Amino acid sequence: MLQGVARYNHEHQGWTIYWEPRGLESAPPRWLRHWRGDGILARITTRQQMEVLHATGLPVIDLRGTLAETPFPTLLGDNCQIAQLAFAHLRERGLNHFAYCGLSPGQHWHQSQRGEAFRRLVEEAGFSCACYYFPKKHPEWEQEQEQLADWLRAQPKPLGVFACFDDRGYQVLDACRRAGLAVPEEVAVLSVDDDPLLCNLAIPPMSSIAFNNEQAGYLAASWLDRLMKGQPPPTEPILFQPCGVSSRRSTDLYVFDDPIVNRVLRFIRDHACEGIRVRDLLAVAHLSLSELERRFHHYLGRTPKAELQRVQMEQAKQLLRNTTLSLKVIARRTGFASEQYFGDAFRRACGFRPGAYRRFHRAH
Repeated sequence: MLQGVARYNHEHQGWTIYWEPRGLESAPPRWLRHWRGDGILARITTRQQMEVLHATGLPVIDLRGTLAETPFPTLLGDNCQIAQLAFAHLRERGLNHFAYCGLSPGQHWHQSQRGEAFRRLVEEAGFSCACYYFPKKHPEWEQEQEQLADWLRAQPKPLGVFACFDDRGYQVLDACRRAGLAVPEEVAVLSVDDDPLLCNLAIPPMSSIAFNNEQAGYLAASWLDRLMKGQPPPTEPILFQPCGVSSRRSTDLYVFDDPIVNRVLRFIRDHACEGIRVRDLLAVAHLSLSELERRFHHYLGRTPKAELQRVQMEQAKQLLRNTTLSLKVIARRTGFASEQYFGDAFRRACGFRPGAYRRFHRAH
């Protein structure tokens, strides 16, 4: 986020920035009461922090969204999009049992909204969603993990768990090991934030929904600039969109009743961007094209070719959003023979040319 703030400032060349690293729960610095600045970006966690910041009379953007009612505009990830990505990712693995692990209701309103959005999607699709809430006052780590392990043992399997953010997802994976539950075969775990340290520290590595945090920082800086120029604040939270799911071992499974479909799906996931074709899928399945298409329609509602292209396009979207690679390189990395063929296929699938898709996401 700081890189995004810096990029905005380099483009507009107007700010002197004072930055002080502080803990989320730290008391506000004494000098803030008399500081003669023009605007503040802050991660507000406590009411004391909110009150001191409000007393400055300066424009403030809240970058955390812990408190339900603050006088400041808040920058938040779009929970509806997050929940949709989470449910789609777990459902596409063939899972029928779902759970949400999050903070206690009232502890963090934005996280509670995330869990509610996920639960609603699950139930609207005809499934049930169990919920585990971490206590407000943390017990000893060992005690807390044993409680979570007991809860996980009691849930129907295979289970798809959506954790509110990476710290909690890491706890879920640790509790699975304590409970002797195989990940992802018995419990598949997906979290939010895509922290590379936590996701790769976990055993097995944890799948997580990613954000372009630099773009979020840029967005926060642009809104603060507007407020400092006297423009009215937004009437709703400022939302930024997730980039997609960074899929790792913790959700690396397919549990449809048909082992052949599961095998072909794993093959597509592992090799879709290597230029494979439908004939390669037939060789893996040892079925005719019509029979494989019938089975894919039954479980996924689309053809093997459509699933192959979907995986390619998701990878292309991530590269377009998060890298500066040329379209020629992206075409090659996603398994297309030429940039022209890639561009035509992308437009048919997504409604944009690749370059227009990239410009749109940079602008937003």
